[in-house]
Amino acid sequence: MEVLRDPVVIGVISAPHGVRGTLRVKSLGAGRHLRCGVEPVVEGERRRILAARETPKGFLIDLEGIEDRDLAGSLRGSKLLLGREELDTPEEGEFYVRDLVGLEAHDEAGACLGSIADILETPAHEVLVVQDYDEEIYVPFTFEHVPKVDLEGGHIVVSPPETFSE
Repeated sequence: MEVLRDPVVIGVISAPHGVRGTLRVKSLGAGRHLRCGVEPVVEGERRRILAARETPKGFLIDLEGIEDRDLAGSLRGSKLLLGREELDTPEEGEFYVRDLVGLEAHDEAGACLGSIADILETPAHEVLVVQDYDEEIYVPFTFEHVPKVDLEGGHIVVSPPETFSE
């Protein structure tokens, strides 16, 4: 059983597809790591992606050693993991959302609201959990609510939704 030091979820198996072991996978992010030749860890075991294609409902993936619908069905809900060192280097201006954890969150006037404690995955988009000493603010990770990310400066600018701000 392989254990990754700094695992990153690149997808979650949602269902079997067909009778030959193909898996329907929901990508976390753009899905660029769900491609032929990549070897994610699934249920503690490395499995090479033999075929991958994007569909409107996610990705269809064939994994090495998964050759029938029953075995594919048993993996429903399983995560596809890569070690952080295995991820592609982000392009200029890109970053991995997980890299935001720990950054300070400032409002548009520059006041510190707290720091990013966690990131929640939702069907629509990620939600940043900004925590200060006595409260949490939930901020949708959209351009409207997070107009600026400054990784080098160690902060982001947020405009929380009206219902979540004081």
